[in-house]
Amino acid sequence: MKPIRLLKHLLLPDWFVRRVFARGDLAAIGAAIAASEKSHRGELRFVVEAAMPLTALWRDQTPRARAVDLFSTLRVWDTAENSGILIYVQLVERRVEILADRGIAARVAQAEWDGICREMETSFRDGRWREGALQAVTRAGALLAQHFPAGASNPDELPDQPLML
Repeated sequence: MKPIRLLKHLLLPDWFVRRVFARGDLAAIGAAIAASEKSHRGELRFVVEAAMPLTALWRDQTPRARAVDLFSTLRVWDTAENSGILIYVQLVERRVEILADRGIAARVAQAEWDGICREMETSFRDGRWREGALQAVTRAGALLAQHFPAGASNPDELPDQPLML
C-alpha cells in the first residue's frame, strides 16, 4: 500500500462525485442505458466510485480488481444469457474499467472494451464527464447490438440508473 495513494482516497470528499456527475447527468446516463438495452439483449451497469474503501486500499487493490469485486457483488454476472457489462469509473485514480460476462467476452474482444475505457478517460481528463459517459454507453450498446441483438424476449435484468458509491 502506497501512502500517497491511501491519502488521495481518504481525503476525497463524498460530494466530489455529485460535483462530477450532477443529478441531470445521472438521469441522462440512465436514460441512455435504458434506450440502448432496447436494441440488444445485453445488460449495462454503470458504477461510479469516488474513493475506494479502506479494505481495498489495504490489499493494494487495483481499479481493475475492484471492478471485478463489484461485478460479483452487484451480480452483473447473474443474467440469463451471461450478457452483463459493468462500466466502472474510479474517480480518484481516473481509471475506467469495463468487464464483460462470459457470454459477451466470447464474442467481443477485451481490446474493444479497453478502447472505450481510454476514450472515456480522455473525455474525463478534459472535464467532459457527461459526454464521455454517454459516448461509452452508446459505443457499448452498439457492440452489444451487433453481437447480442434484441430478440422476442428482452427482459431488463439489471438497474439502468447509475450507482454512486
